[in-house]
Amino acid sequence: MGIFVITPDPRARLMELVDDQGVSLSGLSALLGRNPSYLQQFVRKGSPRKLEEGDRRTLARFFGVDETELGGAGEGGAAEYHGQRRAVGEWADVPRLPLGASAGPGAVAGGELPVGQLRFSARWLKAQGLDPAMLSAIEVEGDSMDPTLRDGDEILVDRTPRPLRSGIHVLRLDDVLLVKRVERAGDALRLISDNRAYPEIERDAGEVEILGRVVWKGGRL
Repeated sequence: MGIFVITPDPRARLMELVDDQGVSLSGLSALLGRNPSYLQQFVRKGSPRKLEEGDRRTLARFFGVDETELGGAGEGGAAEYHGQRRAVGEWADVPRLPLGASAGPGAVAGGELPVGQLRFSARWLKAQGLDPAMLSAIEVEGDSMDPTLRDGDEILVDRTPRPLRSGIHVLRLDDVLLVKRVERAGDALRLISDNRAYPEIERDAGEVEILGRVVWKGGRL
């Protein structure tokens, strides 16, 4: 009995990933070193007919998905494909974004194209209940979360949509990206700095955009 695999349309899948991540086709085209309309033409006009291997690989790594979702087939057939999945499955590359979550006075959010990756064990991430496709790494700026988070620490942010619960989150407030301990206070949110030299902030929940929960940190000793 044969096994039939339904392969998603790479253009439709690319647009799903773009919408989920909140990035632009022109920005991704720049990431590939292409002209700003390159991916727009690929999606809307079907030109090129398929992504070049290098472009496809870069996009797959950025989104944390398998290349087959963007049109890769694997010339060696099913055996080569499954071998690739085993190799990829050992590790997950999480994009490191070039913006800082301020743990101090505040920093205006910049662009969101990755400047590198942090590699994690896929098995460890699974044990923590984390989906690599929903993770980003960013740097902490400032000292308001001392001693929990220090200036220059790398943090892993889980963007999986979940009901808000108390913990350390990356958020946007008044167009400023912050990392704070968040607690509910009725219809408001209380934003708390672990460094008690900084006052608490209380704002209506509708004024605060929760971007993700901090689930890991790393930094120099």
